Amino acid sequence: MKILKFGGTSVGSPERMNQVASIISSDDEPKVVVLSAVSGTTNSLVQLGEYLKSGDKNSARTLVDELKAKYDAFVDELLQSDELKAKGKSIIDEHFTLLSSAINLSFNEGLSKELLAQGELISTKLFVELLNQKGLSGQWLNALDFMRINEDDEPDIPHIAQNFPIKDFTIPGGLYITQGFICKNEKGEVDNLKRGGSDYSASLIGAALEASEVQIWTDIDGMHNNDPRVVKKTVSISELSFNEAAELAYFGAKILHPASILPAQKYDVPVRLLNTMQPEARGTIITSKEQDTGIKAVAAKDGITAIKIKSTRMLLAYGFLRKIFEVFEKYKTPVDMITTSEVAVSLTIDDDTNLSKIKEELEPFGTIEIDTNQSIICLVGDFVSDRPGIVKQVFDSLTEIPVRMISYGGSRHNISVLINSQYKVNALQCLNRDVFQLEEV
Repeated sequence: MKILKFGGTSVGSPERMNQVASIISSDDEPKVVVLSAVSGTTNSLVQLGEYLKSGDKNSARTLVDELKAKYDAFVDELLQSDELKAKGKSIIDEHFTLLSSAINLSFNEGLSKELLAQGELISTKLFVELLNQKGLSGQWLNALDFMRINEDDEPDIPHIAQNFPIKDFTIPGGLYITQGFICKNEKGEVDNLKRGGSDYSASLIGAALEASEVQIWTDIDGMHNNDPRVVKKTVSISELSFNEAAELAYFGAKILHPASILPAQKYDVPVRLLNTMQPEARGTIITSKEQDTGIKAVAAKDGITAIKIKSTRMLLAYGFLRKIFEVFEKYKTPVDMITTSEVAVSLTIDDDTNLSKIKEELEPFGTIEIDTNQSIICLVGDFVSDRPGIVKQVFDSLTEIPVRMISYGGSRHNISVLINSQYKVNALQCLNRDVFQLEEV
């Protein structure tokens, strides 16, 4: 049994939904199919929540009406017979009645999350009707019945396994359609796994059900060696280890949600990245197997802030780092990179929500310098510390790029450098040329 996840662009039009239906029915292996909301829907529902929060009911009504009109047109194109069109319109009416009634309710975060859940519920119900149209038997499963997070917002995999409604996956051709992203919390309230959570849902379900494979279908043929949005010539990577994939996802590779690797890695479930537009492409397989040594790929993470704490008190002072990190812990702000010297500590964060408060609490320790608009360039592979030449190869290619920080040795899978974001594109292109020997065309 496999888990197949399709994102918003993969179900973003009737044509795309039909492609998904063809992919999942290509063989008789039982499949749990995890779908995102139709592309653009979640953004609209987030905006609806903002309107309701600010009390702008007129804008909220306009948005709901416009979104409903789009779905009505979607159903007209997707479903052919009058009977199925009526079922599709009934699905739309049911969920938009809820959205419309919410306009007159008092806003709270619980209501906002319930509104957000409607996108995935609609897309999966319409997809089941499409399968019916094709003579395929798809069973709709409500993720709110089995997906749960605990009081720390951590997923409860044993609960998912115990409450998943299908126990027998031996029926050939079984198709079970459910939602990504949405779940319930420990209070039984509708909640979600945050943005990108559909990948996470698929991985969690795969781990809970001990699937043979989790497939993440997107609009690109696997993980690439560089960012194809800014580098003209990139190549797909055929194989990665879980550790390598986790580093790439965390440091900017958009094809995969960073958290989605963890359940698959813990339960040793292979993850395959595939292209909905080119289903015959091999894509990328991610497993526990460590691959050849060397640099596999590079990713960039923007929106980074660098903080330097300079103090002669640091010299030979035990407990200094602990006190500094307690400040970041207090404001729940993760640290990405860190370097130290005898008299200074430099580190980076990607969340500047509480930057002014953090700076204020760090000032008693010494002089604080803050650089914004930074990017982390992360090179990922399987690096052996005594293998000569890797670091030289990287920095020879970055000769013309001012480097703010370097991180190497903390992981055998990661070399990271911090640069000003204005140099990011140039750095990625130089690495593509000199490290991967891929010339720009």
